Amino acid sequence: MNRPVTVLLIDDDTFFLKVLSEAFSGSGFDVFTAVDGNEGVKAFIENKPQVVICDLIMPGMGGVSTCMTIRKIAAQNEPIIALLTSMFKGPPRMLQSPEMGAKIHIPKSTHPLNVVVLVEQLLARAVEA
Repeated sequence: MNRPVTVLLIDDDTFFLKVLSEAFSGSGFDVFTAVDGNEGVKAFIENKPQVVICDLIMPGMGGVSTCMTIRKIAAQNEPIIALLTSMFKGPPRMLQSPEMGAKIHIPKSTHPLNVVVLVEQLLARAVEA
């Protein structure tokens, strides 16, 4: 039996965090949450998730710093990292700056179940690679 994929959600908006968490757990993922970058890094170390979804703009350690720190800690076991942002509208897009650690920008306006689908697609691509 396959173990569920573990997802770490990092966002200072607790309502959004709850909604996104419910979408992932309802789709069979194991979910951990954090409300800021520092807590997110600690949760990453403790839980070693396969996927990290992080808000871009947060007080304290922002999303880019959080993703870069997680990427550095993870080394060879790098998770799939996505940045959530309300800074742009439109479809999710692959990033052109891999040093950030994130593979994709996802607008916060994206329906939570569509975020789950995007993550499932990224996981499928990772298995194929």
